[in-house]
Amino acid sequence: MTNRARLVESFLELCRINSPSLQEARVADHLRGLLEAMGLEVVRDRAHETIEGQCGNLFATLPGNAPGAEPLFLSAHMDTIEPNPDLVVVADDETLRSDGASILGADDKAGIAPILEALRVIIENKLPHGDIQVVFSISEETGLRGARYMDDSLLGPRCGFVLDTGPPVGTILTSAPAHDIIEATFTGRAAHAGIEPEKGVSAIQVAARAVDTMPLGRIDAETTANIGSIHGGQATNIVCGEVNLRAEARSRSAAKLEAQVQAMEAAMRAAADAYSATVAINRFNAYPGYVHSDDALPVRLAASAGASLGLPVSLAGGGGGSDANFLNQRGRCAVVLGTAMRAVHTHQEYVIIDELVASAEWLVAILREAART
Repeated sequence: MTNRARLVESFLELCRINSPSLQEARVADHLRGLLEAMGLEVVRDRAHETIEGQCGNLFATLPGNAPGAEPLFLSAHMDTIEPNPDLVVVADDETLRSDGASILGADDKAGIAPILEALRVIIENKLPHGDIQVVFSISEETGLRGARYMDDSLLGPRCGFVLDTGPPVGTILTSAPAHDIIEATFTGRAAHAGIEPEKGVSAIQVAARAVDTMPLGRIDAETTANIGSIHGGQATNIVCGEVNLRAEARSRSAAKLEAQVQAMEAAMRAAADAYSATVAINRFNAYPGYVHSDDALPVRLAASAGASLGLPVSLAGGGGGSDANFLNQRGRCAVVLGTAMRAVHTHQEYVIIDELVASAEWLVAILREAART
């Protein structure tokens, strides 16, 4: 039932619309026109006013035609990591990619296009379905801010799917980590490096000791940590008096996340003490985590639908965040589905067309499964 040529053209049409974070108005207007032409009721929220963007999150609803069928939402984000206003697509019978001068935009237009195609298939073939709500968000790539500031009153179904991770199609992310940011300012004592270096305390040396002694990288199967940036110093003839450090920790276990952050902060304080320096630490949560059992409704629907298509269904835990993190915090039950996007966040980004088609077919099967349920 999936129209392969239509799906490819829809995907490429989306990719050719430049939509970096906070500049999603053109793609939102394009999507609104398509959805209204299909007969969906479309509204937007005002999340952009909080984050100074061009437009809000987009919500579109297709009323159900099967009494008692489970309502579902399907979600993807409209923004990309960087502009691609002059995108040149290189296509063959199997793949779609950019010419290497820019991103393709498959993250997350490889999520949006299959949603559009699934809706078209459902409508054209008059297939039974419950209420379907499409949620296309803004500013996902800049800290999930569209989802963070989403108008919850516009979100109807309690259960749904976020299309925003790589292949294989058939992957269901049943959990994702919480993500904490740690910002630290190390303060030593500035001095002339050539005349009286003994009077100085190098904040660079203090920060280096802290980084060297804290656990970083892959901590365990659920937990990671990283130093993202260090800034400080003015000239080689000055003992550096201040350094600013930015780090992160993630874990799918709340207890492990707390232990990891505590270990990082302890290393910072110990380093400051060792050099008679000081450190000021600020910690905040970038987004919450979530964990669903294998028996959660969206997991069962996606697994059963995938099996009906012969997809190699697999349940996994994610290592990054998506709009699902905030949707779950809002009391929804959302999982992330694998899509056709590959080599994301690089200029080598591409999709395999068969996987794009499989993604749309999987969504149709999920919607039909929900109608039967």
